[in-house]
Amino acid sequence: MMRIALFQMQVASGNVAANLGSIAEAAQKAADNGASLLVAPELALTGYGAGDAIRSLAEPADGAQIAKLEAIAAAHGVAIVSGFAERDGAVVYNSTAYVDGRGGRAIYRKSHLFGDYERGLFQPAPPATCLFRHGGLKIGILICYDVEFPENVRRLALAGADMVVVPTALPAGPSGTFIAQKMIQVRAFENQIFLAYVNHAGADETFTFAGMSRLAAPDGGLLVEIDDAEEALRFADIDPAARAAVMREYSYLGDLGSFNPAATGQRRRSPA
Repeated sequence: MMRIALFQMQVASGNVAANLGSIAEAAQKAADNGASLLVAPELALTGYGAGDAIRSLAEPADGAQIAKLEAIAAAHGVAIVSGFAERDGAVVYNSTAYVDGRGGRAIYRKSHLFGDYERGLFQPAPPATCLFRHGGLKIGILICYDVEFPENVRRLALAGADMVVVPTALPAGPSGTFIAQKMIQVRAFENQIFLAYVNHAGADETFTFAGMSRLAAPDGGLLVEIDDAEEALRFADIDPAARAAVMREYSYLGDLGSFNPAATGQRRRSPA
């Protein structure tokens, strides 16, 4: 059993120090509540809507920002997943870091950029299978729009992911509501994984966010459901046995290699 904390965060646009401070406070609360992993939103260190300032704030993965994030993780005994702007020479990526405060680290770069705003700031990365181990689980990383392409989630599931964490910056509006309330649960169910989708709270100078962070279970149910866009910190326990039970009942992943179109009427699970 592993406890996770979802931090629907009101980010201070363009203020890295303030955002690191907010993450540190959330990490302390997460530790106090028995969580070993804290997930913050997309571009949580710089803010999502900071525009061109994001490029000037971008740092390498071995820079001071991630070093500070590692120090926060070490101080509170809580691993952290957080979005940041990653500079690699002249190129800037929309990236997410996992740090555990004990030398464990993973860096994922967003492959599917959303709209002209992101394409004007970042370089897309090739789709990648980024996995790390934490709390006895194998965990994959995607960022926001990435999760809306089913191939990305399926690739991680086939690579053995028990859970996928998705820092996001989902805007308010009908499409955002549909993604949060429908698509996230379907992605979890069809891949038999836990899926943690963690959004911004409130608004910045450019965007108003949907909030609605959630943690979907392998059976399509919700372990965490935030219905508004207020800042919030929520907790849930991840039980690998629950996933194993779902995989016995719904054998999607196991049946991929033996799929027979002529036998699509056959059901592998017991009728209800």
